[in-house]
Amino acid sequence: MRIAISSKSGCGNTTVSTLLSEKLGFKLINFTFRQMAAEKGVDFWTFCSMAEKDDNIDRELDARQVEMAMAEENCVLGSRLAIWMLTEADLKVYLTADSLTRAERVFRREGGSLEERIAQTRMRDENDSARYKRIYGIDNNDTSVADLVIKTDDKSPEEIVGIIISHLKREG
Repeated sequence: MRIAISSKSGCGNTTVSTLLSEKLGFKLINFTFRQMAAEKGVDFWTFCSMAEKDDNIDRELDARQVEMAMAEENCVLGSRLAIWMLTEADLKVYLTADSLTRAERVFRREGGSLEERIAQTRMRDENDSARYKRIYGIDNNDTSVADLVIKTDDKSPEEIVGIIISHLKREG
């Protein structure tokens, strides 16, 4: 079984994907822009700017994620575009949260100032959405491709994982 989990930044994608993979005993695939930037020895925000000018960065990242997922019989793929890119996924989950909640989570994780994180979250959303539309024709605000959409603002990662597992049990 392949499970794809997508969200915008700060919705809990990495945490939920990790917990779900551990709970199910599935391989976690969560290769991110942050990891790719580190792999290439580039600061994350600089790397994001580079991706604005070079669509091959997104194409490489997304292709590597799908390739990793297809090499596994059972996995959880957590990424911004997992539910659109892993067309073979048995379950597609989209996590949502309002922009302030997301910015506060990024602030707690990365520090800085809350105002800075609010501005960066808004900018990143706009840039990511424009890039995904340009490169793939994907509207990452349209969650109709998802089998399950979970609003995470008031839920713990454990509660979210519980919702996903309950869905899996109901759907067989």
